[in-house]
Amino acid sequence: MQAQFTERGVERTDAPADRPREELDVRSLGPPEPLTETLERLAEADDETVLVQANDRAPQHLYPKLTDRGYEYETVTDEEVVLTAIWRETEE
Repeated sequence: MQAQFTERGVERTDAPADRPREELDVRSLGPPEPLTETLERLAEADDETVLVQANDRAPQHLYPKLTDRGYEYETVTDEEVVLTAIWRETEE
Protein backbone atom coordinates (compact mmCIF):
# COMPACT_ATOMS: atom_id res chain seq x y z
CA MET A 1 0.00 0.00 0.00
CA GLN A 2 1.48 3.33 -0.98
CA ALA A 3 1.91 5.80 1.87
CA GLN A 4 0.61 8.73 -0.20
CA PHE A 5 -2.45 6.65 -1.09
CA THR A 6 -3.13 6.04 2.58
CA GLU A 7 -2.44 9.64 3.53
CA ARG A 8 -4.91 10.95 0.95
CA GLY A 9 -7.64 8.72 2.31
CA VAL A 10 -6.91 9.12 6.00
CA GLU A 11 -6.72 12.91 5.85
CA ARG A 12 -10.42 12.81 4.91
CA THR A 13 -11.26 11.21 8.26
CA ASP A 14 -11.35 12.50 11.84
CA ALA A 15 -8.37 10.30 12.80
CA PRO A 16 -5.76 12.24 14.79
CA ALA A 17 -3.19 13.52 12.30
CA ASP A 18 -0.40 13.87 14.86
CA ARG A 19 -0.23 10.20 15.85
CA PRO A 20 1.87 7.36 14.45
CA ARG A 21 0.16 5.24 11.81
CA GLU A 22 0.32 1.56 11.08
CA GLU A 23 -0.97 0.11 7.83
CA LEU A 24 -2.64 -3.25 7.39
CA ASP A 25 -3.55 -4.43 3.89
CA VAL A 26 -6.15 -7.21 4.09
CA ARG A 27 -7.39 -7.05 0.51
CA SER A 28 -5.99 -10.47 -0.37
CA LEU A 29 -7.39 -12.23 2.70
CA GLY A 30 -10.64 -14.19 2.79
CA PRO A 31 -13.16 -13.97 5.63
CA PRO A 32 -12.77 -13.98 8.60
CA GLU A 33 -9.03 -13.20 8.33
CA PRO A 34 -9.38 -9.41 7.77
CA LEU A 35 -11.40 -9.09 10.97
CA THR A 36 -9.06 -11.37 12.94
CA GLU A 37 -5.88 -9.73 11.65
CA THR A 38 -7.20 -6.26 12.41
CA LEU A 39 -8.26 -7.10 15.97
CA GLU A 40 -4.93 -8.83 16.65
CA ARG A 41 -2.96 -5.85 15.33
CA LEU A 42 -5.03 -3.47 17.49
CA ALA A 43 -4.38 -5.61 20.58
CA GLU A 44 -0.63 -5.30 19.96
CA ALA A 45 -0.64 -1.55 19.21
CA ASP A 46 -0.44 1.18 21.81
CA ASP A 47 -3.32 3.62 22.34
CA GLU A 48 -1.57 6.38 20.36
CA THR A 49 -1.41 4.41 17.12
CA VAL A 50 -3.89 4.92 14.30
CA LEU A 51 -4.34 1.65 12.41
CA VAL A 52 -5.25 2.07 8.75
CA GLN A 53 -6.86 -1.00 7.25
CA ALA A 54 -6.95 -1.30 3.44
CA ASN A 55 -9.74 -3.54 2.25
CA ASP A 56 -11.74 -4.19 -0.90
CA ARG A 57 -15.00 -3.53 0.95
CA ALA A 58 -16.27 -1.77 4.05
CA PRO A 59 -15.59 -4.05 7.05
CA GLN A 60 -19.19 -4.17 8.29
CA HIS A 61 -18.58 -7.06 10.72
CA LEU A 62 -15.62 -5.24 12.26
CA TYR A 63 -17.53 -2.08 13.23
CA PRO A 64 -19.51 -3.48 16.20
CA LYS A 65 -16.37 -5.17 17.55
CA LEU A 66 -14.49 -1.87 17.39
CA THR A 67 -17.31 -0.08 19.18
CA ASP A 68 -17.41 -2.78 21.88
CA ARG A 69 -13.65 -2.34 22.44
CA GLY A 70 -13.83 1.46 22.69
CA TYR A 71 -12.31 2.39 19.31
CA GLU A 72 -13.28 5.24 17.05
CA TYR A 73 -13.22 4.56 13.32
CA GLU A 74 -14.05 6.06 9.98
CA THR A 75 -14.12 4.48 6.53
CA VAL A 76 -13.47 6.25 3.23
CA THR A 77 -13.15 4.97 -0.32
CA ASP A 78 -10.14 6.15 -2.29
CA GLU A 79 -10.12 4.96 -5.89
CA GLU A 80 -10.33 1.16 -5.60
CA VAL A 81 -9.41 0.79 -1.92
CA VAL A 82 -11.62 1.08 1.13
CA LEU A 83 -9.59 2.61 3.96
CA THR A 84 -10.70 2.38 7.57
CA ALA A 85 -8.84 4.50 10.12
CA ILE A 86 -9.12 3.07 13.65
CA TRP A 87 -7.98 4.87 16.79
CA ARG A 88 -8.63 5.36 20.46
CA GLU A 89 -9.67 8.68 21.89
CA THR A 90 -7.12 9.65 24.48
CA GLU A 91 -7.50 12.15 27.25
CA GLU A 92 -5.48 15.31 26.76
